[in-house]
Amino acid sequence: MARKPRVAPGGLIYHVLNRSAGKMKFLGRQKDFQAFEHLIVEAHALHPVRLFAYCLMGTHWHFVVLPKEDGDLTAFFRWLTHTHAMRWRVSHHTVGYGHLYQGRFKSFPVQEDGHFLDVCRYVERNALSAGLVDRAEQWRWGSLWAREHGPDALKAILAPWPVDRPQGWIGRVNEPVSDKELELLRSCVARGQPYGSEAWRRRTISRLHLQHTVREEGRPEKRPRGSDDSSRKN
Repeated sequence: MARKPRVAPGGLIYHVLNRSAGKMKFLGRQKDFQAFEHLIVEAHALHPVRLFAYCLMGTHWHFVVLPKEDGDLTAFFRWLTHTHAMRWRVSHHTVGYGHLYQGRFKSFPVQEDGHFLDVCRYVERNALSAGLVDRAEQWRWGSLWAREHGPDALKAILAPWPVDRPQGWIGRVNEPVSDKELELLRSCVARGQPYGSEAWRRRTISRLHLQHTVREEGRPEKRPRGSDDSSRKN
C-alpha cells in the first residue's frame, strides 16, 4: 500500500524526530556527532528552515523548526536523513548493509505559545532525561549548549524564538517534566497529533485533515451482515 503523503504546510512550527533502524547507535563517536552537525548546516544552506531547538542522541534525534513554504519541511529532512545515511555507511565501511533509519521522519505541529516552550524544553532536556548528563546544558550535542558554545556556522542558523525565552530558561529545562505533560508529548510523537490548546488542536486537525491521529486505535466495529440491506429497503 502506498504511503500517505505528508501534510506539513509552511508557516507552522513542527517537532520532528527520527530513529535508527534496530536501535543501532548511529551517533556514538564524537566524529559522528560532529559530522551530523556539519550536515545540519549543509541542509540549512540547501533548504532553509527556521531552526529553534535540536538534540542529537545515540539512536535518534529531535528538532523544532518552522518551514517557510509548503514542502520545505520534507525537503530539509529528506536531504538530511538520506545524506546522513549515505555518508555514514561510507565512513563506517558498511555500504549495502541495509537501512540506517527505521523509516521516514515523524513530525507534529506545535502551537506558537507556551506549548512551543514545552516542546523546546522536552527536546533540550532529552539527554538529561536519558541520564547521560547531570545537567541539560552539559550535553554537547544540542541547541542548549550550541547557542552558547557551538561553532559559529551552527550558531548562525539557530533562529530567534517566536515566543520570548523565559528568564532562567536553563533552570526550567533542568526541572522534572510532569507525568501528564510527558504523556501528552509522547502521544503526539507516536501519532503525529498537533500539540496545543484544545481549540487550536481542533482547528489544526480540521485544516490539515489529521483526524486519523486522534481516532481510537484498532479496526472499526463490524456491522451485522444484512444491516445495510435492510436500511436501503425502507
